[in-house]
Amino acid sequence: MDLIFIEGFTGQTVIGIHDSELHRPQPIVIDLHAGLVRSRACDTDRIGDTIDYGVVRERLQRLLAEHKVQLLEAFAETIAEILIGEFGARWVRVKVVKPRKFDDVQAVGVQIERFAPQSDAAHRGAAVLQLIGSGMVPGNR
Repeated sequence: MDLIFIEGFTGQTVIGIHDSELHRPQPIVIDLHAGLVRSRACDTDRIGDTIDYGVVRERLQRLLAEHKVQLLEAFAETIAEILIGEFGARWVRVKVVKPRKFDDVQAVGVQIERFAPQSDAAHRGAAVLQLIGSGMVPGNR
């Protein structure tokens, strides 16, 4: 698997559950890793055959301005869904941090990992391969 990543993306957004967090933007830091099954760009040398981290960065900036969630968990899930749904990642790890949220803590946050759902065709193909491996070939008697 090939990994495209962005580390230390810093932005400002309104997020949280406490009254002090709901009226002014606060800093958050995002790290993300998006996995592709052997990126075609390795062979073609074309940005269109991989995930363009510049475009992902722009999408994160837009998300910071537009989202309506309160919890970092929901925010991280939204990022994971974007990477899988809009950018075609097969696997993602997303870490979202509020730096210096408390005076005695360097950072608080969440980290999640998600896999893209298998398509029905891929799932059926895996089932057929399992049958073939067991010596049973569908449709042959």
